[in-house]
Amino acid sequence: MTVYFIGAGPGAADLITVRGARVLAASPVCLYAGSLVPRELLDACPPDARLVDTAQLDIDRITAELVRAHEEGHDVARLHSGDPSVFSAVNEQMRRLDEAGVPYEVVPGVPAFAAAAAALKRELTVPTVGQTVILTRIAQRATAMPEGEDLATLGRSGALIVLHLAARYVDRVVEELLPHYGAYCPAAVVAMASRPDEIVLRGTLDSIAQQVKEAGVIRTAVIMVGRTLGSDQFRDSHLYSPDRDRHSC
Repeated sequence: MTVYFIGAGPGAADLITVRGARVLAASPVCLYAGSLVPRELLDACPPDARLVDTAQLDIDRITAELVRAHEEGHDVARLHSGDPSVFSAVNEQMRRLDEAGVPYEVVPGVPAFAAAAAALKRELTVPTVGQTVILTRIAQRATAMPEGEDLATLGRSGALIVLHLAARYVDRVVEELLPHYGAYCPAAVVAMASRPDEIVLRGTLDSIAQQVKEAGVIRTAVIMVGRTLGSDQFRDSHLYSPDRDRHSC
């Protein structure tokens, strides 16, 4: 028996990976976050699968469900939105499974920031403009940020910043980034990326907060701020350059 932590993707049911869909279709037990994972994905589960919505469960009850399935000899598909490697809370689950002696694997998925970039039709790294992407969030009452990872500090790099879980605090985001990026730095917000009700907002650092409020976006959104979002003047990459020697090792 194995617990499979599966990245369900950013929202659209068909953005789960082939591997994730295969594991889901073969697992007699599926745990999923009902508020984030599309219901259409559950149609891929076996007809008699036990489905457990974890939206109202704490970590101990989730662990109990996983251990119970293990004791019954069932594989478990543990669906997480986006990709398990970022802001997914899988670490605490894996730690408890280690303690309980329950085996597990991780199946990667399409992260929300990648779906947001696709909606914007933008490559986040642009030659000579920006080659660094910072994935972060902001401090909230529930979870503080480690020292040195506040926006004021990260903003000094000038790199493209991608913020998860921050839409309702967009005013704070703007205030902390303005000194480093300037009022006219390109900014964008994508809510419900890849879903039918997707919202795409484009603007600058001094205009994006008002757009977010007018659109009523408060959750399930990614905020992006950086020069690469608005740069159309850049040098072609070396990868496909006609001057590149394609015969050398």
